[in-house]
Amino acid sequence: MNKKLIIAALTLIFILAFTGCGKDSKSSGDDKTIKVGANIVPHAEILEYVKPILKEKGYTLEIVKLEDSITPNTGVIEGSLDANYFQHVPYLEQFNKENGSNLVSIGAIHYEPFGIYAGRTKNLTDLPDGALIAVPNNVTNEARALLLLAQEGIITLKDGAGITATVEDIASNPKNIKFKELAPEQLVAALPDVDVAVINGNYAIEGGLHVSQALAVEANDGLAAQTYGNIIATVPDKKDSEALKVLVEVLQSEDVKKFIEGKYDGAVVPLK
Repeated sequence: MNKKLIIAALTLIFILAFTGCGKDSKSSGDDKTIKVGANIVPHAEILEYVKPILKEKGYTLEIVKLEDSITPNTGVIEGSLDANYFQHVPYLEQFNKENGSNLVSIGAIHYEPFGIYAGRTKNLTDLPDGALIAVPNNVTNEARALLLLAQEGIITLKDGAGITATVEDIASNPKNIKFKELAPEQLVAALPDVDVAVINGNYAIEGGLHVSQALAVEANDGLAAQTYGNIIATVPDKKDSEALKVLVEVLQSEDVKKFIEGKYDGAVVPLK
């Protein structure tokens, strides 16, 4: 083989190898493999539980554990993930609006009650004038935190504020509460520096808190439970995928509901 042919052959091998590596970074394309991005607690734990169930049905589940609330969506959009499991519909809609994306929900699985957890103040009736309360800094979860504070009579909100409430919608604030807006994953760590914090269920669990420790919790049959169910999300092109339909079917099964109820002690509630 002459020098030109050797160079050409080596170039072809390099291109094929590079292409192969690139392909591995994308969702498999295999109809029997499902690649799902998920927050570690409880989403990835629940997915680990269903892995062998899916295997029996002929599907391989690959779980990509992610800590934040951005990359699970960008991964689905870019194609490195088939779906994700970490968010509720209001957050999905806000993300779509802000990013010009069109992700869709294909099924709600569970609900994580928001709780108010003690920091420097150990009882809501003892909140001092000018108390500092930490709340999530993204639009949908901050609204949810404000609704819980209103539920407990700490503030009141303007009529119709609902799930889009912001601090600008506070109608009365008799204790002159000050708000510290933080990324949801930072709320548990902030407890020593605030009077109380309103914390997402999954981050409370991950931070070692228990719902039984909360000073107040969202009602399981209220607006929040109906609105903030955690979903499986994907792109429109994959919403009718047989593999993803099977994934949702398994996650909504009685077996998985019993697992959730037994493991999370009310901090994660399966949706009926």
